[in-house]
Amino acid sequence: LGLVVGPDADRLALIADGGVYVSEELTQVLAADFWWQHHSGPFATNLSSSRAIERVAAKHGQDVFRSAVGEINVVEEMKRVGAAIGGEGNGGVILPDLHYGRDALVGVALILQHLADSGSTLSELVASMPDLKIVKMKTDIGDLDPDALLARMAKAYQGERTSTIDGVKIDLDEGWVHMRKSNTEPIIRVYAEAETDAAAKTLGERFMAELLG
Repeated sequence: LGLVVGPDADRLALIADGGVYVSEELTQVLAADFWWQHHSGPFATNLSSSRAIERVAAKHGQDVFRSAVGEINVVEEMKRVGAAIGGEGNGGVILPDLHYGRDALVGVALILQHLADSGSTLSELVASMPDLKIVKMKTDIGDLDPDALLARMAKAYQGERTSTIDGVKIDLDEGWVHMRKSNTEPIIRVYAEAETDAAAKTLGERFMAELLG
């Protein structure tokens, strides 16, 4: 088992037995899967994090709420809905019983206890989690107005499950796409998730083309 933390110990990534890297998107999912075996209460995370958390929450009969990207936005949403646990798909786990902040050591404790209780290896736990793929892209928009582009996309997909609290996120049956403008560059970031790498890439490329079309 390998434990990898950021320099300020707020994010956790995992290396499973056999030296296999585990996507940091699964850190909060594994932590929540353990937590819900002993406690109840909703989860909060940001719009760009994997849909895997909803699938695990459904297994435990719990709710998931989404916020704008950013730790402070997740924390504010956690407080608003009374979330028992939360985090971000960058490996951040937030447990308000201790404090309202991403904490890699909290994630380590929860996941190690999950392994101890289950008697499983990390690879076995990961195999029991939803296997979804995320791609992260960006498209240069030059002198185009990013707000106008995103507003047009929101209008075009207003009949779908769409959120505009942070750019535009569109939930589709086959996956989701989240489009956000950069505050420092003339680009729009496009994140997409689907069942396979190829499907996620196709979804992301489709929406990048529509953004500029």
